[in-house]
Amino acid sequence: MKIAKIILIAFIGLLISCSEETIETFGSGQVTGMVVMDGSNEPIENVKISTNPSSSTVFSDENGEFIIDDIPEGEYSIQAMKDGYVTTFEGAIVRAGSQVNVIFELKLSTANNRAPSTPELLSPEDAATVLVNAVEFVWNSTDPEGDSLKYQLELRNDRNDDILRFSDIVDTTFTVSNLNSAYKYFWQVKVSDSINATVISEVRSFNVLESASSAYYFVREVDGNNVIFSSDTEGNDTSLTSESKNNFRPRKNLAIEKVAYLGNSGGELHLFTMNYNGSEKKQITNSIPVNGIDFSRIGFSWANDGESLLFPNFNKLYKTGISGGGKDIIYEAPSDRYIMDIRESENGEFIAILETDINGFSGSLFLINQQGERIETIIEGEAGVLDGIDISVNNRYILYSLDVSGYQSVGARQLNSKIFVYDRDKNLAFNLSEEKPNGTNDFDPRFAPNEASVVFVNSSSEAEAIKSIYQVKYDENFNTFEEDREILLENAKMPDWE
Repeated sequence: MKIAKIILIAFIGLLISCSEETIETFGSGQVTGMVVMDGSNEPIENVKISTNPSSSTVFSDENGEFIIDDIPEGEYSIQAMKDGYVTTFEGAIVRAGSQVNVIFELKLSTANNRAPSTPELLSPEDAATVLVNAVEFVWNSTDPEGDSLKYQLELRNDRNDDILRFSDIVDTTFTVSNLNSAYKYFWQVKVSDSINATVISEVRSFNVLESASSAYYFVREVDGNNVIFSSDTEGNDTSLTSESKNNFRPRKNLAIEKVAYLGNSGGELHLFTMNYNGSEKKQITNSIPVNGIDFSRIGFSWANDGESLLFPNFNKLYKTGISGGGKDIIYEAPSDRYIMDIRESENGEFIAILETDINGFSGSLFLINQQGERIETIIEGEAGVLDGIDISVNNRYILYSLDVSGYQSVGARQLNSKIFVYDRDKNLAFNLSEEKPNGTNDFDPRFAPNEASVVFVNSSSEAEAIKSIYQVKYDENFNTFEEDREILLENAKMPDWE
């Protein structure tokens, strides 16, 4: 028993002697660092910095910097966390009395962020016609999270590959000035919230008038001569040719921004061209004039290349270059038939020809190819006056007027002329003159630029009646109503509106 007590006392003493020796302890270090935006390296403030194993928690300052003091040495995972950003981890080994530097590059969190809505294009409306001085574009788009949005407006045109881009737009309206005259534009809006992929709108189009003073071209008699005018939508008229000369039948070409017309020169009828504003007049034909049996109804056409003109000389159809090119016979009618008017399709696929007998009656309207071969007949042998032809852009519809009374007299007086649209696919003609007042004539029609209406001449059936230019709108089935007819220009004829 005594021996056991002695052993116990000795063991306790041994423990006491051991506890009095110095115990080895672990030292501490310091972690410093910075938090920046991934890609731009901009500092991010108030990012929560913590460690695992757990130690102190700190936040980055306005410079994105942070310091964690007195971290026991060891291996740590350092965490950087802030709402709206992807939480990021970096490893660090802390040594006693030393400093470890850590850099965090945070990315924006897109896990729950939704893209903005597809921009809705509001103005200008699709296929609208606008003035050249300034176009205000209006659209709408919203973001589910209320993120800041930036827009890009893109404009293309139908003449070349140029693209106008306007970026970093923060509003949903934007005005563009000095667009090219007489161009057709296509516009589109892109929106970005700087988080999700860019959202792109549909594409819409609009047409720009060549100037505020030339929406229409037409002819008005002044002191016994035909004078070519232009007019804006408010009725402000500008004369483009001299009142002392006889010039008429203007035909505009958008591709080269020229107007072709007929004029007297040396006792003959010839083709001329001029700029939209009437400048740089040039005679095109010389040795072979434009000729036919009725100059008041005779017509011509631009070729689809914009560099040539088609014109009749009695029973022959010629093609001539506007820069001095040769003259080629495209088509020749029988000797007892006379070409009154022609119109080449937009893509050059075919040419519409209006023929009559020597008295201007027994009219026929048909299509030929570029080799002069007849490929389709629209009208054959009509008794009344057949007048004015036009072709839709898609080549499906042929526009013309016909005196349905069948009346024939010297001077080709008309008693009940109406406008028709012929549908080549359905082989049907639709009457656009249902609301025409009795005792008047609708004739010399042209498609409006948007092809949702037609401009034409209306006058009393009395001889030498004053003529005025009207417009009639129609629906998809070519129905018209009384309120769809409106007068555009008084004391005017031979309209052109491209």
